[in-house]
Amino acid sequence: MTGTEVIDPCTGIVSALVLRSPELAGCAEDILAGAGMLIEGARRGVTILSCGNGGSAADADHLVAELMKGFLLPRPLAESDRQRLETTTGPAAGLSDRLQRGIRAISLASNVALLTAILNDLGPDAVFAQQVVGYGKAGDVLICLSTSGSSRNVVAAASTAKAMGLATLALTGPGGGLLKDICDVSIRVPGNDSGQIQDAHRPVIHALCACVESVMFG
Repeated sequence: MTGTEVIDPCTGIVSALVLRSPELAGCAEDILAGAGMLIEGARRGVTILSCGNGGSAADADHLVAELMKGFLLPRPLAESDRQRLETTTGPAAGLSDRLQRGIRAISLASNVALLTAILNDLGPDAVFAQQVVGYGKAGDVLICLSTSGSSRNVVAAASTAKAMGLATLALTGPGGGLLKDICDVSIRVPGNDSGQIQDAHRPVIHALCACVESVMFG
């Protein structure tokens, strides 16, 4: 999986992003490549994992939230699923009109009990790699968020994912750090500090999620 396939309407979504944020023009090709990777995975029903530290952990959670429920488009349940829910006698029957189709995604930054257990028992550099081993399988996708591109636990997760046959996508600052040489696709946004880089990551995350949603549910 190279992630290089460009799928419309992604071209329009990324063009609109660059129009709003011209500083991201140099990232457009890589954003399209990353979107192609995620779309290919979503079509196959793989699990998309995300990880990061601090503000990037919040962005990893944010990305999963946009994938797991409706973001910009309605995602009504498939008719077969609606019928199953409507014929049940339990509380689920009343949810059939509200529940939405999701894109399978997990943030590796959000389970505090698991994170602290790994930190205590295995060490901080294993905090995401252990979850890649537990959740991931060949063909899944790992999204790595790091403003420096060299956060030790994120780099360890990327390296573990590559060894296990997962596709890997990095969102970093302009230098790319170690992740640019490990990951299949590296989106390197401009910025002079972590805050500026994270501010640039968020519209990229929105564009990636919009691309996936438009192809899967548009």
